[in-house]
Amino acid sequence: MTTWITTCDTCKREGWDAGAMEKTDGEALAELIEAAATGLSGVKTRRVSCLMGCKGACNVAIQGAGKLNYTLGAFDPDADAAAGIVAYAMQHAQSETGRVPFREWPVAIKGHFVTRHPPLPTDE
Repeated sequence: MTTWITTCDTCKREGWDAGAMEKTDGEALAELIEAAATGLSGVKTRRVSCLMGCKGACNVAIQGAGKLNYTLGAFDPDADAAAGIVAYAMQHAQSETGRVPFREWPVAIKGHFVTRHPPLPTDE
């Protein structure tokens, strides 16, 4: 089953405006995630403008139908973060429930979980 990595492309970490401002931190992280996920089966990426986690930018959501879904944030927009996010998304995709044991989490995502959402009901 497909797991989606949704990346906020408008995220800006504190001090962003003092930098080159060529792209937002969210755009930079999204590019790295997309590159790391290229060609992988079971994981797809998309961008949205605002996950409303501005205080803890950069933010991503890990989502799959019928599974626990997660929001993660406070990443640096670098290759290590992107690789960890994609590795976790692969584990999420392979999990029947979306739950991945803590001991199996990539180091790069530990300490970055913000919320966990139960799956939506399939009936009224």
